[in-house]
Amino acid sequence: MENPDDLQIPVIDIGALIRGASDYRAVAAAIGRACRESGFFYIINHGVSERLQNDLEQQSREFFAQDLQTKLQIDMARGGRAWRGYFPVGRELTSGAPDRKEGIYFGAELDADHPLVQQQTPLHGANLFPVSPPELKQTVLDYMAAMTQLGHQVMAGVALSLGLEKSYFAEQYTADPLTLFRIFNYPASPTSLNEEGWGVGEHTDYGLLTILRQDNCGGLQIKVGSHWIDAPPLANSFVCNIGDMLDRLTAGYYLSTAHRVRNIADKDRLSFAFFFDPNFNAEIQPLPIGTPLRDNQQERWDKTSVHEFRGAYGNYLLNKVGKVFPELRRDVLL
Repeated sequence: MENPDDLQIPVIDIGALIRGASDYRAVAAAIGRACRESGFFYIINHGVSERLQNDLEQQSREFFAQDLQTKLQIDMARGGRAWRGYFPVGRELTSGAPDRKEGIYFGAELDADHPLVQQQTPLHGANLFPVSPPELKQTVLDYMAAMTQLGHQVMAGVALSLGLEKSYFAEQYTADPLTLFRIFNYPASPTSLNEEGWGVGEHTDYGLLTILRQDNCGGLQIKVGSHWIDAPPLANSFVCNIGDMLDRLTAGYYLSTAHRVRNIADKDRLSFAFFFDPNFNAEIQPLPIGTPLRDNQQERWDKTSVHEFRGAYGNYLLNKVGKVFPELRRDVLL
């Protein structure tokens, strides 16, 4: 039996992959091992500006420190079908239970003339940015641009790890990726915690790849086998994890991994989750890698199979996010 004390999330130096250096295939192999064994890995030497990261954290703290009415000036109800804006603590649900976190939803900035906006495609449109702090708008846009570039680079490593061409995902699924960005604030936890104290309960992510920046509070846990292990903050790193669509594409060879968050600190906890996903209209088909189906339906907390899904990624995503904000779904998506 595996000792949970021996389980660790791998730390992968992706510098060679970013630079295109001669040993980048070793980086890809390390990514492949992580995707098979835990579904999570840290990346370092990723090339994203530390100053940009720090500016984002500072400005986000300024936003969340404001009173509720000020934050509700960019309430998600005002974002319409673009599904953007602020939500207060308790508004977002995970498996039907309210999360103990507040946050802001962002996505690719599209103007009213964009074809997908003209077609009223859900999850596409303009962002809602707060008046204060005024710098947050440009910082968020710069950060999303950096994360999009990093998403392409990491997915190139994933492709190589599967024996595919480096450009496979970029050509087949992410030439125009669906990119979603969330800034979450988990309020300081009471001294006495109970099972209802989860900032976000057990879940898996929906798409291909999540790139997460944590502050220094801790509280993220991932499930490896039957064990929950901590994913503590690591300076100037990102935590990457694979989502349901990569699980589906690889026939379960790379499993999407359940995770959860509880703020264990005596101060608010910030996290920055960037989702690098297939194009909204991309048809999801198993990859040509010859691996037998490994369906972990019975081990999943929701007892659902990601392999039963057929169709475009957008359909899968809308079904999932509609359960996260059921009231908003009724108001803007139906």
